[in-house]
Amino acid sequence: MSTASQPSPEIAAAPRPPRPAAPHRDALTPRPYRVRQTTRESHDTVTLDLEPADGTPGLAFQPGQFNMLYLFAAGEVPISVSGDPARGDHLLHTVRRVGAVTRGLCALAAGDEIGVRGPFGTAWPVDEAVGRDVVLVAGGIGLAPLRPALYRILARRRDYGRVVLLYGARTPQDLLFRQELEAWRGRFDLEVEVTVDNAAEDAWYGEVGVVTRLIHRAPFEPGHTTAFLCGPEVMMRFTIRELQDRGLAAADVYVSVERNMRCGVGLCGHCQLGACFVCCDGPVFALPRVERLLSIWEL
Repeated sequence: MSTASQPSPEIAAAPRPPRPAAPHRDALTPRPYRVRQTTRESHDTVTLDLEPADGTPGLAFQPGQFNMLYLFAAGEVPISVSGDPARGDHLLHTVRRVGAVTRGLCALAAGDEIGVRGPFGTAWPVDEAVGRDVVLVAGGIGLAPLRPALYRILARRRDYGRVVLLYGARTPQDLLFRQELEAWRGRFDLEVEVTVDNAAEDAWYGEVGVVTRLIHRAPFEPGHTTAFLCGPEVMMRFTIRELQDRGLAAADVYVSVERNMRCGVGLCGHCQLGACFVCCDGPVFALPRVERLLSIWEL
């Protein structure tokens, strides 16, 4: 018998979670939302401020969760919520223009309507990190899914030790939430370090290089720290290595994995990662659950 179709040992050994229960009808039906306003974050990224078009209360969500945004006559995409969990009246999604649906979302104007399903997925373990140092490492648009976690931490700042945000982007023009970054850097209870891969413009006087170069000097106590990571998977792999070199245990590292999610409820199978469905079991995972799987290229 041919063995060409047999799974790799890493996948075969992974625990198989129970099959997701059939989703409630409400989880499959988009709610109408109206664009209140748009904010251009960069040349290809826009933040949408949404409000219910039917006058009903807005969606409550946890930091790290995502919604399915449906653009009429174009399709549907999963986008993490990037706003403050305490502001249920403001549903913010930061969208990068990478395909037909996101191109249409980035072109929306105030008054336009879209459909919203959700929220879906797991959340950053903000409550479990109480009493510890917290390090948030973001690459590119990965700052958007981390921003709700930082909002919640800052709202309860006395409950945590040192809080560190390390953020990297390709160029200064690709930095998100620039005004907010400046405000955060002005706080005495928050350590913020920003770097860019390339700085061709003379007006940039900050760090140049990959975000992992910031980890060795970040002020945190390794044995008493929880780390949240979101960005390109290659960036997260190298960040994990640097954090472990600093002494962080794998169990104290959480990553956001957003691979090919299409339905949000574990039915279509496009986001299967080993024995996991990213839309149901993630997108936020404790590192021990996915560390071996993330090391398998093209999985």
